[in-house]
Amino acid sequence: MKSVLIICAGSLASFAAAGNRPEPVDSLKISRDVSLNEVVVTATRVAKGTPVAYSELSKKELTRKNDGQGIPYLISQSPSVIMTSDAGTGIGYSGFRIRGTDANRINITVNGVPVNDSESHTVFWANMADFASSVDNIQIQRGAGTSTNGAASFGATVAMQTQKPNLKPYAEYAISAGSFGTVKNSVKAGTGLLHEHFVFDARYSNIQSDGYINRATANMHSYFGSAAYYGDNTLIRFQTFGNVEKTYQAWTGVPSYLLESDRTYNPCGEYTENGITKFYNNQTDNYWQQNYHLMASQRLGDLWNMSLTLHYTHGEGYYEDYKADAKFKSYKLNSYINGKGDTITRSDLVRRKWLDNDFYGAVYSANYCAERLQMSFGSAVNKYTGDHFGRVMWVKNSEALPEPDFEYYCNTGNKLDYNAYVKANYRILPWLNGYLDLQYRGIHYSIKGSDDKAGDNIHVNKYWNFFNPKAGINIQQGGHNAFVSFSVANREPNRDNFTEAAPDERPVHETLYDYEAGYSFGNQRFRVGANLYYMDYNNQLILTGKISEIGEALTTNIKDSYRMGIELTGGVSITHWLDWNGNVTLSRNKIKNFIQYIDNWDTGGQNSKYLGTTDIAFSPGIIANSMFDFNLKRFSASFNSQFVGRQYIDNSSDKGRSIDPYFVNSLRVGYVFKPKFIKEIGVDVTINNLFNEQYETNAWVYSYIENGTLKKDDGYFTQAGTSAMARITFKF
Repeated sequence: MKSVLIICAGSLASFAAAGNRPEPVDSLKISRDVSLNEVVVTATRVAKGTPVAYSELSKKELTRKNDGQGIPYLISQSPSVIMTSDAGTGIGYSGFRIRGTDANRINITVNGVPVNDSESHTVFWANMADFASSVDNIQIQRGAGTSTNGAASFGATVAMQTQKPNLKPYAEYAISAGSFGTVKNSVKAGTGLLHEHFVFDARYSNIQSDGYINRATANMHSYFGSAAYYGDNTLIRFQTFGNVEKTYQAWTGVPSYLLESDRTYNPCGEYTENGITKFYNNQTDNYWQQNYHLMASQRLGDLWNMSLTLHYTHGEGYYEDYKADAKFKSYKLNSYINGKGDTITRSDLVRRKWLDNDFYGAVYSANYCAERLQMSFGSAVNKYTGDHFGRVMWVKNSEALPEPDFEYYCNTGNKLDYNAYVKANYRILPWLNGYLDLQYRGIHYSIKGSDDKAGDNIHVNKYWNFFNPKAGINIQQGGHNAFVSFSVANREPNRDNFTEAAPDERPVHETLYDYEAGYSFGNQRFRVGANLYYMDYNNQLILTGKISEIGEALTTNIKDSYRMGIELTGGVSITHWLDWNGNVTLSRNKIKNFIQYIDNWDTGGQNSKYLGTTDIAFSPGIIANSMFDFNLKRFSASFNSQFVGRQYIDNSSDKGRSIDPYFVNSLRVGYVFKPKFIKEIGVDVTINNLFNEQYETNAWVYSYIENGTLKKDDGYFTQAGTSAMARITFKF
């Protein structure tokens, strides 16, 4: 293999590692530089030597945990990360928070290509089922991170790198089965290197589960395919991945008064007929998504390389609801007079809310790496178009339905997102690096048409121009690493912030000033680290309880709020067969001068109350993880624990509106057989929630005053008790 530089496409951290060479791949001697594969995937990644707090999960770690749960479950024991699952199992709709930052403020990328929905800013992980089976590693950047090309880069970044082309032929089949009727089948295969230039890889998976929550079923099909061409200085790679999912809705949660008696209750689709409670059998979410990436990398001498990625994503789907005793006017249905002379203005009906969208663009980077100076510059242009429309499929009083599939709203969202950046890392002294990262980002977002919330003539036409700088210094000496950094990040409001507010109530963008300082030390046996952060927000968008002019919960800019904390990490190789790793996050997450608004049903208005400094919702003061890993020859075992402190579910700091702390443990054991007729057979069993902790990970609450008394409606997302999954893997 030629001697080459491993150069990142836009990440200082990879530049710091540029002197390393890739290990030989199965001892195959090929005439092209396999490291070019890294050029197209590292624009949003960092490594040791960059002033950014981050953690990584390797392919080995992901594979060990991957029994069918989504990415949020697999990364949940990384520092400052907590996850939630609607179905209670980690399968289907799930999500995560980092440092209390919610999903629509976390930037997600696949090989540098943004995955976040352009309008909602979030990622719907049900549309990426078993994607972990095609991921080589995941890097989690906490805080503002480095320059990224995604729309939601505000509080954290999760950068996923897909599997590298395998230069030897292989085939793999895995089946998992366990609690709640969960079954996962996955098959993978690759051609290895063909004609000294070509490599093809493919995967298909199916996951089915009944869910812990009643009727929270899931049936998800996913695929991944890759074709790569290696030249002496060129890499061209095409990859496609996609998903088809059908999940029964479990979005409402369990009311608090049922948490002790019926933790699996699911009110979605509930209605009453002739005094009998029934559940609509097609209260489902249905979505199809296909992704296409064409990546090219070129080395231009010993100091320069460049990469270009073209991407296209198509998504299409709907969710279906049974709406009991719905008002006709909410669905543009006309009232009518029945045979008895009664005016009928409401009835049971079934609706579908559709989304049909396209997302495409280009991501470019050019990189220079010399002995003391590493520099990169790049840009991205991404375009999104999304059609939103709703249809009434059925009305119990059929006279009210003017035509089949009656359309009651339709609008189109368009978003143009473009950015350019330059980064530089300069070695001032052998042990001291200076880092500078400058990004410009521009956005044009528009919505035209009618909306089920905003009315018949919704019109949004907004432009933003953001400058996001980052600077820091890094010190490395004899296993010690320390850094300080300062970053500025800006985030535009999402779609709901516009559609749920009247034109004169629409919010402005948020700004984050992120101060970080970190230290770490490591050798072959011992690892320790500490990271201090202070995230100062200006105009953070939160729910205050205030209702907009159109009757929706209003997301409001608040002037001052902050997150501050310390993240402690450690690890030790106790023996050659036993490792321990752990992390603890201690934090304060506060809103200054908070005013709470509560609906007053007695007066028809709202009451307001000044609460002063309060806790930011869903931001626990402590998150702690412990992981023991045992590996001796072909036997392996792991024992993992997580403790999450109290989380408030609104911003009032009221204990009566909070999620109790929880402590959850899991155990996994596995063994690998090496028979002569097959490469390997792996068998493992995982027991989740080993001690049957009854806990919740997410919730919502609506407070109101009725008859002079403060009351509430709420829903808590309960998680499964003790459950098990068994897996067998055949490798050929």
